[in-house]
Amino acid sequence: MRERDIEQYLVRRVKELGGEVRKVQWIGRRGAPDRLVMLPGISAYHGDAGRASWVELKAPGVKAEPHQLREHKRMRKMGQRVVVIDSIEGVEELLA
Repeated sequence: MRERDIEQYLVRRVKELGGEVRKVQWIGRRGAPDRLVMLPGISAYHGDAGRASWVELKAPGVKAEPHQLREHKRMRKMGQRVVVIDSIEGVEELLA
């Protein structure tokens, strides 16, 4: 299985749940996740604004590079949810 296959599965599953996936390009920032997954919540006006996660997809068994891990750590310190996914099971964990 390739990274592209996992990405296609992620996009399909997120859409099935009523969410959206954005592919992000970071200008002047190496190592940042390249996808934003947004899942709907009950009501943005009543405190439950849904879920958003930054996702770095990898081929099975491939780990994030050190510069990516550093950027993910910076983002988490700012309260962002960042995940690295290398499998269909990882997609399902994210969406559970």
